[in-house]
Amino acid sequence: MTTFLIVIIALALIFDYINGFHDAANSIATVVSTKVLSPFQAVLWAAFFNVVAYFIFKDHAVANTIGKTVFKDFITLPVIFSGLLAAIFWNLLTWWYGIPSSSSHTLIGGFAGAALTAAFMKDSSLEVNQVIDSGKIWKTVAFIFLAPLIGMLISMFYTFVMIHRNTWWKCGILALTAVGMWFMFQYFQEGKIIENVTKFYRIDKNSKIVEDENLKLKKEKDAEKIAESHKKIEEAQAKVDKAKLALEKSKPFLHQYEDKDAEWVVTQILDNVDIKTTVISRFGDKLNAYYKTDQLKALSQRDATKKEDYNLAKASVDSLKPIAKKYYEIGYDSMLALMVAKQNISPYDAIKFKEKMKMDVKKDLMKEIGKANNRTLRYFIIGGLLIFIISFLYSEKIKEPSSGRTANVFKRLQLLSSAGFSIGHGGNDAQKVMGIISAAMVANGSYNDVGSAMSEAVWIPIACYVAIGLGTLSGGWKIVKTMGSKITKVTPLEGVAAETAGATTLFLTEQMGIPVSTTHTITGSIIGAGATKRLSAVRWGVTINLLWAWILTIPVSALVAALVYWIVSFFI
Repeated sequence: MTTFLIVIIALALIFDYINGFHDAANSIATVVSTKVLSPFQAVLWAAFFNVVAYFIFKDHAVANTIGKTVFKDFITLPVIFSGLLAAIFWNLLTWWYGIPSSSSHTLIGGFAGAALTAAFMKDSSLEVNQVIDSGKIWKTVAFIFLAPLIGMLISMFYTFVMIHRNTWWKCGILALTAVGMWFMFQYFQEGKIIENVTKFYRIDKNSKIVEDENLKLKKEKDAEKIAESHKKIEEAQAKVDKAKLALEKSKPFLHQYEDKDAEWVVTQILDNVDIKTTVISRFGDKLNAYYKTDQLKALSQRDATKKEDYNLAKASVDSLKPIAKKYYEIGYDSMLALMVAKQNISPYDAIKFKEKMKMDVKKDLMKEIGKANNRTLRYFIIGGLLIFIISFLYSEKIKEPSSGRTANVFKRLQLLSSAGFSIGHGGNDAQKVMGIISAAMVANGSYNDVGSAMSEAVWIPIACYVAIGLGTLSGGWKIVKTMGSKITKVTPLEGVAAETAGATTLFLTEQMGIPVSTTHTITGSIIGAGATKRLSAVRWGVTINLLWAWILTIPVSALVAALVYWIVSFFI
């Protein structure tokens, strides 16, 4: 690793740590304000479940969204460095003034702002859509408003259910909710399997090539370059068409994953579907990773002396790709032997090369499908709702109902609801930094894409979950006051409803791969719980001030990152 990369990783983990104590209040505000736990007990509780999230969320959909907000060609270490500095600045500023702003949105704003500045400083004719994935940005912006609204509505639903006097009606609704959640998350699982296999088949990658080359054609006047773009479009589109056909033929097997297992599904695909184009393309990716063509390309754009190294690496890859295309004709061992002979390298380098080129298609595809499995999360949700049902039956049917016993039940249930929210917080927010570190590893040339960085470098998720857990241990007492009392006075019942709604919202958005703010989510949930009493129970003046902070986070972070990158550019 380069020194600059190490600095960026350290900054990212510091941001993750700051995110932990900045957002600790989201997890513990209600449980502290209702005096269920002391502040020290609450941060220990929240930090523990932040780390537990590592064992529940395997797909890292949010991390992929963050890491791919900026397109690969424009991700450089200075861009990531500038985005992180801007995000840390805004996070500390809002924490100091006790404003519960969004760590995720400041990270996205900083990353995008630095990337756009870097791109336009080099080529002012570029379009925004060529630099950043506007779809991901706008989806994230939409959930600035949708996440708190969803949290509020779910919180109101839980509150109305839990205050209902008819125990059987209440338990029946919760049971139906559990069944509905099971099927909803099963639906998300199936969607994520299709999405993962789509990426595995390189449909998104080749579609992006077609899109980029079409944009180039609109501005290009040189006949030779126009012909080259047309050729690239034709080749990439042919790959897209073949991969889409393979995907359609794979879907009947993918739909049976819930009843079978990943190995059965992949065996059926390999036996019945032609994925030769995908496999050969993956060999091409491994060649690029071995010769570090992406890293050298980025370096050559900043340093003209590196251009020759890039051209040599590209020439080596181009000379070996035709051999990779013979894989199905001559077999794996013969293909590698021809590649080694073509390069005329030493026995030691040959061993290294063969090691880098190892590929097990069945194992890789099984891994992609298995990552979408969300059964652990489903069992947690169903188990939590069953505990709610059992608690209500015990306190209201087996025991003599009383106001004191009911209050104690909700205090105990708040332990479960706060644990759920802390799992959602860890799973959502730790992934954001995972995406940034993975993007840095790709920019450094260590990995070919964000997904492979997270899969192969297992230290990345572990470090991020530990960092956010340690941050939560440090607490965030300034924001606790705002979240726990300034918005509305929270009772144990409302605390349970708000935290359960917040956890549900975070689980839903994580499954959709949308990086939402835990701050926005719990704020909306607390508002929903308070509004069920009466609308005047919510201090709307405080809420409107929070809304302004949320709206300003992305543009302010982007502007700060642009300024930081402009300064950094004088030193690179």
